[in-house]
Amino acid sequence: MAQLARQAVTPLAIAVLALLEEQPMHPYEMFQLLIARREDALVKVRPGSLYHTVARLAEQELVQAEGVDRAGNRPERTTYRITERGRAALRTRIAEILRFPAPEYPVFPIGLAESHNLPKADVLALLRERLAHLEGELAEIGMLIGWAGERKVPRRYILVLPYLQAMLGAEVVWVNGFLAELEGGELEWDDFDPDTGDRIAKNPHHHVWASDNHLEPPPTPHLERLTRHRDSAPRRASTVLPAHRENPR
Repeated sequence: MAQLARQAVTPLAIAVLALLEEQPMHPYEMFQLLIARREDALVKVRPGSLYHTVARLAEQELVQAEGVDRAGNRPERTTYRITERGRAALRTRIAEILRFPAPEYPVFPIGLAESHNLPKADVLALLRERLAHLEGELAEIGMLIGWAGERKVPRRYILVLPYLQAMLGAEVVWVNGFLAELEGGELEWDDFDPDTGDRIAKNPHHHVWASDNHLEPPPTPHLERLTRHRDSAPRRASTVLPAHRENPR
């Protein structure tokens, strides 16, 4: 079941199965609800990919078509419900995600790691722009938390909001500190020719990270233990996710 859950239950599939755990619904209703709940901040939600995900889950017998209805002149819509197999896969996948930190490779760290290839003025301007976006996202999440609190949404349904708030807040603090260090001259940076854009620093690649440096390599993380645990059979997940979730919003 763990291998099946890992292959079949993608992030969007988790969202679909969780909705069907609440009640049967058709894909268009799923799309509307995901957008209304702002879950598009957690997974990429597109109508085409959502319909494809539902079809794939049906092929794997994780969901099952329950009936077809038509409202007025609208096209026919197939309603789906979650199967016991789907419920087990959902719980197994959630348990696995909660238990093991997995490499996700977000793009910002690679951009930051290679930012020394840009002039300092550009890096300062770009990161100030990033800060403005981050602060906007923080304000939006704060509004959502306040909205949920006013409507007494059970906290267990919005745990991800304070988590996102904390992660964004930590990034804002770090980026502000980095900007202050870079702008104040504490951090050494290469110079670039303003006309050609060429790096004009002396011996820019003469350092311990240089590709032609054959000194003892830096220590590498030991991932064997995490890999071994991820591939092992997970514990029973029935205690992780409640069997029913009322519609909180």
